[in-house]
Amino acid sequence: MAKKTETRSEISTTAIRRRVEFVIEAGQGKTVAVAGSFNDWDPTAKILADKKNEGVYRGVLMLPPGEYEYKFVVDGDWRIDETNPCFASNDLGTLNSVLKVEAK
Repeated sequence: MAKKTETRSEISTTAIRRRVEFVIEAGQGKTVAVAGSFNDWDPTAKILADKKNEGVYRGVLMLPPGEYEYKFVVDGDWRIDETNPCFASNDLGTLNSVLKVEAK
């Protein structure tokens, strides 16, 4: 059986990922997540943490270069990222925040 080898383009495409930190101030004692096109809009895929118990939730994702739409989910309430001025309309008639991850 022949062994599949990766081509250089496959290696470089999968190896390039950028660290992206998501931060939202939402008040203490909340359940906060980030959902978007990078995780199939799954509100349970990336839960953010309030490690200092100050109501500021943070989480890091490693994402390949590209453009992504996302929202924060705070106790089931979907919210745009108010610190990000980039947004796009969605099929539900609301807005999504837009993130551009550069290749550098």
